[in-house]
Amino acid sequence: MNERITEEEVRLIDAEGEQLGVVPTTEALERAEAAGLDLVQISNADPIVCKIMDYGKFVFETKKQKAAQKKKQKQIQVKEVKFRPGTDEGDYQVKLKNLTRFLEGGDKGKVTLRFRGREMAHQGAVFR
Repeated sequence: MNERITEEEVRLIDAEGEQLGVVPTTEALERAEAAGLDLVQISNADPIVCKIMDYGKFVFETKKQKAAQKKKQKQIQVKEVKFRPGTDEGDYQVKLKNLTRFLEGGDKGKVTLRFRGREMAHQGAVFR
């Protein structure tokens, strides 16, 4: 930005977005000061691309755009449903209904079978 630009020549874009071509950096700085704006480096091409703009307004608008994009994002959560071998049919149906509601809502689902004690020795009996 402004004096931090060390290149001798820059490709200049004015405040209205018109390309002014390749100009010396000193001339670009003079034009920016005459307009009362800042000379901001946009790209590292050869030669570098600079634009005459209000830097504070530019930073504010980019932050605003990022916040709007973040607001539009939907967080996807992983919803977990746990079952045990002794889960009765009614409880099973309720948990299954909740799982389908989570999936329809756009979340991911995780089903866990939990074995305790002697159930560990007879895990195969659950899948029959």
